Amino acid sequence: MAEGSEAESTAGAAGGMGLTREVEFLAHRGMVFTIAYDITGTVADAEDVVQETYLRFSAVGHPVDNPRAYLARTAARQALNSVRASARRREEYIGDWLPEPLPTGAGEQADPQVAALTAAEVSTAMLVLMQSLNGPERAAFVLREVFGFEYREIAAALGAGEAAVRQLVHRAGERVRSGLPRTVPDEAEHRTAVERFLQAAMTGQVQDLLDVLAPEVVLVSDGGGKVSAARRPVYGPERVAALLLGLAAKYGEGAVPEFIELNGLPAVAFREDGLVTTVFQLSFRDGLVTGVFAMRNPEKLARLQP
Repeated sequence: MAEGSEAESTAGAAGGMGLTREVEFLAHRGMVFTIAYDITGTVADAEDVVQETYLRFSAVGHPVDNPRAYLARTAARQALNSVRASARRREEYIGDWLPEPLPTGAGEQADPQVAALTAAEVSTAMLVLMQSLNGPERAAFVLREVFGFEYREIAAALGAGEAAVRQLVHRAGERVRSGLPRTVPDEAEHRTAVERFLQAAMTGQVQDLLDVLAPEVVLVSDGGGKVSAARRPVYGPERVAALLLGLAAKYGEGAVPEFIELNGLPAVAFREDGLVTTVFQLSFRDGLVTGVFAMRNPEKLARLQP
């Protein structure tokens, strides 16, 4: 074979492998993003992990027998690196930290693979609970409970033994499941519950609001030190109701509520002068509100602006 033909053949093979890699990556991109977002809790960090995972996958010079497992392993490792790198920022964060709201409605998110994510994969309630876990526990839980990877595959991803991984998954599962409802309500049920909550909050009637709050309800607000927000969680129906009614009285006339889909479920966004200034995401159990997550940090609301 002529030298030029050999070069063309090699270039053609490389190009073919590159195209195959891209197709394989796109087939699993939603999984890669979910792993990264569930572990890091921020869209920006998750997108960085997706990009880094793609670059590493593209650079592999040989066929990958199990692209799904390889991509999950790489994404988990990169996400853990991101968590370690941001540990100092989290320690210095002013007030409570909430995960960045993820637009999942078809009309709000250009990426169809992200829009297709379900509440079972990226619910705010689950992400909040996962913040109580360390990095390896988060990774083990997501890989096992969300994506069903075998323990040996998770062990390879985390560089740990199978026995240790089983313990990580067990501990993480107990802590996360204890704080979540047994089933995630469908979109219609969740929307009805959100509408009932919003109506009660906007009426200004204490009893109307108390009627929709569970005895164990907690409100967590994230202002990031940039806007006013409760610095600590607020517990109990009476205290949560008082805070919400106070906010409604203060901002009710100037803020316009609208329903949007975030993290796979209906939520409420309030706009002032056209800009989203507050987002409420809720968790429910038996039709009552158990968690109110109020995002006010402008940096975490940037993706929701016009």
